[in-house]
Amino acid sequence: MDRQTLQSRFQGRVVLPDDSDYDEIRQVFYGGLDKKPAAIVRVANAADVQQAILLAQEEKLELAVRSGGHSVAGYSTSDGGLVIDLRDLRKLDIDASSKTAWAETGLTAKDVADELDKQDFVLGFGDTGSVGIGGITLGGGVGYLVRKFGLAIDNLLAAEIVTANGEILQVDKDNHADLFWAIRGGGGNFGVATKFKYRLHELGDCYGGVLILPATPETIAGSMKIAHEAPDELSMILNVMPAFPMPFIPKEHHGKMAIMVLAVYAGDPAKGEETLAPIKALATPFADLTKPMRYKDIFFPEDASYHPTAVSKNMHINNFDIDTAKLAIEWLDKIDAPMRALQLRVLGGAMAQVPEDATAYANRKQPIMVNIASFYETEAEKQARQAWVDEFSDALDQGDSSAYVGFLGPHEQDRLLDAYPQPTLDRLKTVKKTYDPDNVFKLNFNLKK
Repeated sequence: MDRQTLQSRFQGRVVLPDDSDYDEIRQVFYGGLDKKPAAIVRVANAADVQQAILLAQEEKLELAVRSGGHSVAGYSTSDGGLVIDLRDLRKLDIDASSKTAWAETGLTAKDVADELDKQDFVLGFGDTGSVGIGGITLGGGVGYLVRKFGLAIDNLLAAEIVTANGEILQVDKDNHADLFWAIRGGGGNFGVATKFKYRLHELGDCYGGVLILPATPETIAGSMKIAHEAPDELSMILNVMPAFPMPFIPKEHHGKMAIMVLAVYAGDPAKGEETLAPIKALATPFADLTKPMRYKDIFFPEDASYHPTAVSKNMHINNFDIDTAKLAIEWLDKIDAPMRALQLRVLGGAMAQVPEDATAYANRKQPIMVNIASFYETEAEKQARQAWVDEFSDALDQGDSSAYVGFLGPHEQDRLLDAYPQPTLDRLKTVKKTYDPDNVFKLNFNLKK
């Protein structure tokens, strides 16, 4: 199909390999993914999405859907296929009286946070500002407000979905309820989400930021204990990793094992400072950037040219005591990778109060989420560091194989039962058969593989 005929089907722009900005537009967040789509459609509305889905089937092209392009497994792009690029869908309608908002799926977490902040509202997605709200919402959305306000999907009230046969559906608890259940954790298996309706939460000034401590068994286990016992207002991410050379970290600490605590206390700043004080008392911090803040400020500026290459493993564990901390430090010292990390998130709170069968995200009772990661440059490094990741995760294993679908990698399709318990998986497969029987939407954590 020639350019003119192709472009005539869409209101948005069609990008082809001979366009000067093709390489820039096809680039996704993670490095090591040099895929070259046959065409990228920068859709302007749901009708464009509809046409793109039909075109892909007519031309027998693999179909990829891109929101922010942060898919760990590289599902945001395709070699030789058609990419539906949602980044021009950027409308956000806030209804302050009902505390709701309709958001198009080309927006990022930071886009939404910045606009909501102007009216003292917040909504939790993930931990990175440049993540697209489309992908992270469909997967669940575990972020800095998860203990206070739940997952992103726990605040999802409705959605507009374009299905495999080109239908544009409005889904909620009363309309296509089976599909509405499935998209809350089931990922992109069922269609392309073009906009979401969310419940908003009021929050003005809060407390949080970055705290960097020396990593010892005592500081790691102590931080985890305090996080468990803290009020639900406190959500934290603890990254145990080498202290990187940043201006706010004194040079004598560069490269030393550290805990980088990223925290938001979604409440009174004075209470937040009091809640974080016991963690600061565990050791003299390398750096303390915590302060009264606005929620939007937890998202730090990002370098658009940064495209990391990394291997990782996601899992859940039940406890993290001092013996586990000692084991973790031993493993972090076993590899010479300049950047390797153990990421710990204490869960519970609001996300655990939702019944497990209420959404397709069913692993709600697990107390701690773990990510193990190592960066690499060469293929040989990749293989060696993946082996280290796998062995480290085996060492930490406490008998729970469950995982968060949003963090699963390209070679983990065999972990369907880790992402979804059997009753949830059976129900998801039924919905998949109803709305996408031919598996048009297969670039995702796919239910038909």
